Amino acid sequence: MSGDEDLVVSAMAINVTIPEPLRWNDTRRGQEFRLDTLNVRMLPDGHLAAKAYGRPVEGGRGAYVSFTVPPRPELAALVAAAADRAAERWAAHRGLG
Repeated sequence: MSGDEDLVVSAMAINVTIPEPLRWNDTRRGQEFRLDTLNVRMLPDGHLAAKAYGRPVEGGRGAYVSFTVPPRPELAALVAAAADRAAERWAAHRGLG
């Protein structure tokens, strides 16, 4: 690569397990889901965006569906802490193994 102008990073995303005390249920199309994972993306302007994912409470092979993350301070803190941890890990990478 000749320089940063030639390098396009189109996505930076991490998956975060939601600790049990912070998990919640939500409903989509009459089906209840338990939200247990966050997908956090860094936007081009440096802000973070997050979606929550979960499975049907009734079990089975239901789809893994995304939901909006509610505006709860403890979830915002989880997202920020996860982004900080990911930044540390990315900065310490050891190249292709």
